[in-house]
Amino acid sequence: MIKLEIARGNSPLVLGMPHTGTDIPADCLERLNDRGRAIADTDWHIHTLYDGLLDDVTSVRTPIHRYVIDVNRDPSGESLYPGQNTTGLCPLTDFDGQDIYLEGREPDAEEVERRCLAYHRPYHAALCAELERVKSLHGFAVLYDCHSIRSEIPFLFDGTLPDFNIGTNLGVTCAPEIQSAVTAICAKATGYSSIINGRFKGGWTTRHYGQPSGGFHAIQMELAQSTYMLERAPWDYACERADRLRVHLKKILETLSAWRPS
Repeated sequence: MIKLEIARGNSPLVLGMPHTGTDIPADCLERLNDRGRAIADTDWHIHTLYDGLLDDVTSVRTPIHRYVIDVNRDPSGESLYPGQNTTGLCPLTDFDGQDIYLEGREPDAEEVERRCLAYHRPYHAALCAELERVKSLHGFAVLYDCHSIRSEIPFLFDGTLPDFNIGTNLGVTCAPEIQSAVTAICAKATGYSSIINGRFKGGWTTRHYGQPSGGFHAIQMELAQSTYMLERAPWDYACERADRLRVHLKKILETLSAWRPS
């Protein structure tokens, strides 16, 4: 039984943390090759980076690694970025396009469904319940989906990724004021670069829950890992860099928590 990490607060803001987990159950681990077992494609330290930035905030985190199943992918298996390189619901390759499974040990359709039931569905049941709970308190809820990725991955994108990558699926998933406020904070952050709806426009979580007409607003933040950590093994947290970044992340969370529909 998956043990999700849920912290409950009473502000309208909910933090989703789908990719910080590093746990791989034994029956999945035995299928992975050395590259898969290295779990390079982790949103390293994201829960540490956001910890303590805002009082009374709700967060939902899965400890399960994305190589087991990616809870930020459509459970139907439909691609979020048709025509572009990406990884799927149960990834078969890493972000560099290299195989992560031992030959012949890739999960079949039955295994994918089993993982969906065991790990994907419980995460979203919990996330949905928390969004509904805070909406019942305020009449609306704001989901901020927390992510990070290496700043240079040629298989996924050209060049170097901006530091702040804001995703709202082209403005569909939240009120315009939310998008504008977060964009403005990032643009004013001295020494950092930012983009709105660039390579990362929001994953399945953002697109699925972001229904402004129903009182649910969602925004994704994909951070370049160079802003707060070492981008190679052993993937160390860089305290000085992280502390500088946390100042701006705190402003974002405070702004989202204080926001009210007009």
